[in-house]
Amino acid sequence: MTVRIDDLDRKILAQLQADAGQSLDDIARNVGSSKTPVWNRIRKLREGGVIRQQTCLLDAEALGLEACFFVLIRTSEHDAAWQARFLETLKNRPEVMEAHRLAGDIDYILKVRVANARAYDVFYQALIAEVKIHNVTALLSMEEIKSTTMLPL
Repeated sequence: MTVRIDDLDRKILAQLQADAGQSLDDIARNVGSSKTPVWNRIRKLREGGVIRQQTCLLDAEALGLEACFFVLIRTSEHDAAWQARFLETLKNRPEVMEAHRLAGDIDYILKVRVANARAYDVFYQALIAEVKIHNVTALLSMEEIKSTTMLPL
């Protein structure tokens, strides 16, 4: 189902992206509407798949996950069985925050969050034990300059 989104929907989505825990009254006041129409629009956006889930953003460093690695993967395997095994491996690894299949020289890039370099090595050893990978390059992020979950509306 395709959901038509107007300016009020965009304002509501911006409010939810900024803080999904705010009250319906606060959202309605901030977008210049009343509670019932805002609730109906949120329900429509959920049912239409625009809003996938509500969640909390946690501070990785406060939880001891101080190292962020970007892992570049090249593979010589491109058959469906290898890809299915690789994707299942990634889904089962909680350290993998993001995974993208790329065009170009690199096949995949992963964002991996761990406590330190030793924890990354444990992750790396487990990964290569589960799937055959031609080349892995790990890049340690020295500083997070910008990180957001907010889509440009």
